[in-house]
Amino acid sequence: MVLTRHTPFLRAVFWHSVTAFGGPQGHMGMMLKTFVQQRKDITHEELIEYNGFCQLLPGASSTQTLTLIGYKRGGIPLAILTLLIWILPACTLMGGISFLLDYFDDMGLKVGVFKFVRPMAIGFIAYSTYRIFGIAVHNTITRVIVVLATIATFLAFKTPWIFPGLIVAAGIATNFSDKRIPQKGIPPKKIKWGNILIFFALFGFAGYLSETASSKNWENKKPINLFENAYRFGSLVFGGGDVLIPLMYEQYVTRPQTKRVQETKREVLKIGREDFLTGSGMVRAIPGPVFSIGAFTGGMALRDEGPAMQLLGCVIGSIAIFLPSALLVLFFFPVWQNLKKYAVIFRSLEGINAAVVGIMAGATCYLSQDTFLPSLLNGEIMGVWDLLIVIATFFLLKSNRIAAPFIVLGCLLMGAIL
Repeated sequence: MVLTRHTPFLRAVFWHSVTAFGGPQGHMGMMLKTFVQQRKDITHEELIEYNGFCQLLPGASSTQTLTLIGYKRGGIPLAILTLLIWILPACTLMGGISFLLDYFDDMGLKVGVFKFVRPMAIGFIAYSTYRIFGIAVHNTITRVIVVLATIATFLAFKTPWIFPGLIVAAGIATNFSDKRIPQKGIPPKKIKWGNILIFFALFGFAGYLSETASSKNWENKKPINLFENAYRFGSLVFGGGDVLIPLMYEQYVTRPQTKRVQETKREVLKIGREDFLTGSGMVRAIPGPVFSIGAFTGGMALRDEGPAMQLLGCVIGSIAIFLPSALLVLFFFPVWQNLKKYAVIFRSLEGINAAVVGIMAGATCYLSQDTFLPSLLNGEIMGVWDLLIVIATFFLLKSNRIAAPFIVLGCLLMGAIL
């Protein structure tokens, strides 16, 4: 494969990486606009399927979805390049923040430029929900699934298992009838086990090495401990950044202060509470994946070891937290493609696609009430501005006349002016 012929695609991935705000749901809306409608790298149906499939896996779902788009276009080499281009800007920014944290006050950093980013992201989510609804919802059972998934997502948005739980339940629901899609033939069963073996081998080896380094007090144990921590987060976290950040807080802020750790006098990785909260706030204000906070926590965890070790921490945190997502998605997706040839799996796609629509609709409702509805109901002018941004973003996307990056830049400019 000649990768140079994919240069326009990789350029689009880069622009996506520096303009994609709003977390996984917001990223989905921008992927729909860029890679489906404008570039036509994949179809609406494929994007829904990829997103639904990635919701079943632990790790960074929007990162996995984008990786699959690269995989579909050019196999594993392009998938890896897509992943690297997607995570590099955000990880670079978050790693840089770990160095600049002490100087933010002196620099007079103004975060007001980001004030309209969240309502803009809600507009992207609402638009992608609107577009996908007409494709994925076409009978009574899928309409019921959308309603139930919307309600469940709204009520339990921050519950780790809500998204994979809804996907599985919806897939089961559309299998009660085999009239629409009868069984035809048997799929091939050849499976390549390389990626999943690497995943489990790294998981076990990292855990063993980290525990050995700590118990025997190796001189350079901290980078080893950091790799294990970040790899474990990337391997086990369902639910995206809303679940990842509290787990990191417990690991790096709460755990070092526990009585058990203090009594054993065991040296563990730790980050100050205020420093961690600053980083967790900044990661939501920059474009790219929320999992890029791994670069920040890696740098902060090794900051006391000197600049060189801090830089190494940023690199380790970035690689280790995204590596499981890539290994899992690139292993399970070919398996999924094989399983799809069974009617029971193919019928499940009806429910899975409808559940994705419901999840996005529920996310739109949840983020709206969490972002601007309280201030709007209280008559505050900021709530009015946020609502106008949501509406304007939706209709600008619907008009299909302005590219997504220019909408993002417009909102940032408004934030800087107003």
